[in-house]
Amino acid sequence: MKNKKRMGASIIFLNNANQILLFLRDDKPGLPFPNCWDVLGGGVEVGETPLECITREMNEEIGVKLENPNLFDVHDMPDRIEYTFWQRANFDIAEITLTEGQCLKWFSHSDINRMVDEELAFGFKSIILDFFRQKPFE
Repeated sequence: MKNKKRMGASIIFLNNANQILLFLRDDKPGLPFPNCWDVLGGGVEVGETPLECITREMNEEIGVKLENPNLFDVHDMPDRIEYTFWQRANFDIAEITLTEGQCLKWFSHSDINRMVDEELAFGFKSIILDFFRQKPFE
């Protein structure tokens, strides 16, 4: 019997300038994708829905209480099933306490296009580009 893929939940925060929020992963030995940009989120725990996961993760990682994020898409990735949510947000990133990673930064569509795939962790470049292509925010 084939092993079931793990599930992940992520969120794309989009500001009024249509920039998305990413965080720079820590640069620690043994950490996957060290020093790469990543979408906020994490692994879905046993007994948890992807929505419950992303709500918990945002409270833990940036101290934000999500209310009704929109499901953007579900991607069947090589290593996982990724549930990606999105929500409008105009955070002042200087006021956010990031509990994982080095820093937060807003990125435009063209910023993402210019990045090489390896600069974004866990294959998120394709998901982000899909997001900008599909424009669920319009």
